[in-house]
Amino acid sequence: MQGQNSFKTDPLLKENNAGLGQTDSATESRFIEFCLLPLQDTLSRLRTSINGLSSEEAVRRLAEYGPNEPAETKRLGLLLELLSRLKNPLNLQLAAIAFLSFLLGEGLASAIVLSMIVLSMGLSFVLDRRSTKAVESLGKRVQSRTVVLRDGVETEIRISEVVPGDIVVLSAGSIIPADVRLITAKDFFVSESALTGESMPVEKTSAPLSGGEKNRAIALSNACFLGTFVVSGAARALVVNTGKGTLFGSIAQSLTEHRHETSFDKGIKSLTWLLMRLMLVVVSIVFLIVGLTKGNWLEALLFGLSVAVGLTPEMLPMILTVNLAKGALSMAKKKVIVKQLPAIQNFGAIDILCTDKTGTLTQDRVVLERHVDIIGNESEDVLSYAYLNSYYQTGLRSLIDRAVLDYTNLDAERNCRLVDELPFDFQRKRMSVVVDYEGDHVLICKGAVEEIYGCCTHYQIGDEVYPLIDLLRAELFEDVEELGRNGFRVLAVAYREFSRTKTSFTVADESNLTLLGYMAFYDPPKDSAMDAIRLLKKAGVSVRVLTGDNALVTQKVCVDVGLQVGRVVTGSELAALSERDFAKVVHDAQAFVKLSPSQKEQIVKELRSHGHVVGFMGDGINDVPALKAADVGISVDSAVDVAKEAADIVLLEKSLLVLEEGILEGRRVFMNIIKYIRMGASSNFGNMFSVIGASYLLPFLPMQPIQILTNNLLYDFSQTGIPTDNVDEELIAKPLKWDIEGIKRFIFCIGPISSVFDYATFALMWFYYRANIFVNEAATAAQKGYAERLFQTGWFVESLITQTLIVYIIRTKRIPFVESQPSLPMLLVTVMVMACCAWLPYSPLSSYLGMVPLPASYWLWIAGFMLSYGVITHWVKLWFYKKYRGH
Repeated sequence: MQGQNSFKTDPLLKENNAGLGQTDSATESRFIEFCLLPLQDTLSRLRTSINGLSSEEAVRRLAEYGPNEPAETKRLGLLLELLSRLKNPLNLQLAAIAFLSFLLGEGLASAIVLSMIVLSMGLSFVLDRRSTKAVESLGKRVQSRTVVLRDGVETEIRISEVVPGDIVVLSAGSIIPADVRLITAKDFFVSESALTGESMPVEKTSAPLSGGEKNRAIALSNACFLGTFVVSGAARALVVNTGKGTLFGSIAQSLTEHRHETSFDKGIKSLTWLLMRLMLVVVSIVFLIVGLTKGNWLEALLFGLSVAVGLTPEMLPMILTVNLAKGALSMAKKKVIVKQLPAIQNFGAIDILCTDKTGTLTQDRVVLERHVDIIGNESEDVLSYAYLNSYYQTGLRSLIDRAVLDYTNLDAERNCRLVDELPFDFQRKRMSVVVDYEGDHVLICKGAVEEIYGCCTHYQIGDEVYPLIDLLRAELFEDVEELGRNGFRVLAVAYREFSRTKTSFTVADESNLTLLGYMAFYDPPKDSAMDAIRLLKKAGVSVRVLTGDNALVTQKVCVDVGLQVGRVVTGSELAALSERDFAKVVHDAQAFVKLSPSQKEQIVKELRSHGHVVGFMGDGINDVPALKAADVGISVDSAVDVAKEAADIVLLEKSLLVLEEGILEGRRVFMNIIKYIRMGASSNFGNMFSVIGASYLLPFLPMQPIQILTNNLLYDFSQTGIPTDNVDEELIAKPLKWDIEGIKRFIFCIGPISSVFDYATFALMWFYYRANIFVNEAATAAQKGYAERLFQTGWFVESLITQTLIVYIIRTKRIPFVESQPSLPMLLVTVMVMACCAWLPYSPLSSYLGMVPLPASYWLWIAGFMLSYGVITHWVKLWFYKKYRGH
């Protein structure tokens, strides 16, 4: 191989791959020049040959150019990542409050606020990094691969290991692994929709270009680009640019920093800003009330800032991150790899699952059962011709091809050689090879019975060939239908002989064929499919079958696995419908057969347009448009590369049971996030009434700013156990969607209850424990000071304990502890916080926090309050769920 041991980088190549995403015209011009040069000159410039690179040279170039990755989301350093987290509006607000507190001389208050920021950001940072590394590690198991020539031998490698100068071998389903120039190509069609938005495949050839065709790289007919994929045909190509030097790399570089916002993201953002606006209104009111009634505006400002901290849901980012990270790791243990963490929420929200039949409802293990002529006699000619067709095709071998090749072992190389090929596509639904066989060039065509029959003019029985008349059609198709009703998939085999002088063939040559017979294949139903469909139905997920197979086979499989499909709709029937009728049929039917890729996509989009959250599970090239159109694209580890790339979630096992477990895990994650939001928001809503009322009614502050901050810090810590909490089965029994109106109703129903007990505590401390001595003119300053601190200590303890305990009521629809048990970590962290709360008034820290020891009888009152609060909240919660079913 020319020059591989003393490789010197061509300046042109060096500039192309060192561009790190440059999109200037000079970079594009250099690539165009490589495609315009004579092929041998391009190979020479790249110091390679048509036999590819040596393994040693490939390793050296990989070290020089780096991995073939178009653009990674930039991993920030420790300091920059922490600063990026600080940009969250909730953290910025707390940072501003800490700074103001420090300027006002409240160093301890400032330190407590900073502790809250550190707690939220620190936990979020540590767990996010942990989960990201774990998911990336698992993601390597589903990384796309490609075939290259190394040491002259076809070798499968990761796409990230492709280097300039490699020769790649491409076939249907392959991802184009870099920016390449074609060396050879046969009926080669590529989808460039990722780059151009054009849905129709583009034909590419290896023919030399003229100088007039060099305006735009994307228009070059002998060039293919990273990010596109092969729809049909076969080719070999020379890698010119990799990684960030590719056309796709330059585009992706500008997109890596911006993730598309999901409905869940928008809902969280909407709720966050709602709470912040509410907080600003409350703080402004409290500031004015305290300033006007107490006459100390500095004290009013400090109190207002503390209230702002108390009403800020600063732990929300941490709770989100921890829940999603934990969910991704839990799902990975269930053989579900999440490529993007935010996809977890949509996964749990799926209410319609569209799936192919093969491999999900069936065993993905096709067996050849019969090979017969058209009158039903076993035919060795049918088997031999089918074997040659499967053996010599260079495209993606299907389960059918593998079944034929496993059934027998003919010495194909000895008897014939490949002349040409007409690859499979989803419009023709057939594929042909042309072989030099027994003195002729024989075109052997294999495909769907209807399509093959339409190309035939004769049929063969034994050695005799007869004209194919329409009278035979009914009898032939009756046999095929009977096999279909019994669950067999039937393909026809036909041929046509040409003279050796003809060496180039087109689809037009698939005419005037002689029908040899047909083959019947059986793909047994999965034993687990019936249980999986039952569990999915129980979980509120409706299963729709979208397949390219025929109606009879599909109906038989659906019956075997317990899926009641009723009407089965064909692709041709869909194509004839009006837009209105199409929408009605899509919503009524559960099985769709003989579909084209675009029809699968249309069905998914139609279902989504009516508010359904649609998951699509597919593993073939024909599934890619639907995978992209779905809310959640689901593929499997054994899928073609382009399907795995298009998916949001990849299953390591092609099973609906695995999928059902993943959906339920997604719901658990979502439910724990909702727990925090409901609890924090309703608690804040109740505190709003308490703070405003107490600020107006009392002659002193209801709680010192330092006490509010300490209370909030401990409360925040008590929430860190929520991501580990158990979730009741009925809470995840149906799809969970973001419902901000439902959350608002819950807040308005539950929130005010805490205010009732806050005011009960105010009355207890004011009248029973004689805090009202504060307004007695005969009282000494010491007595007034003690009364103020006792009142504040009493509310501090009641507020924190009831806020912490109420999570056990809100976390379940059942009776807490009796019918629903929390997780041990959550129980431990809340017990620790409550113990700390009870200890603080008697601790050495009490003087710093402005607290005094509470009378023993106070704890009996608090126990009564807690019991009453729990019972009332539980009763209101049951009323709420009864009145607003679905929330």
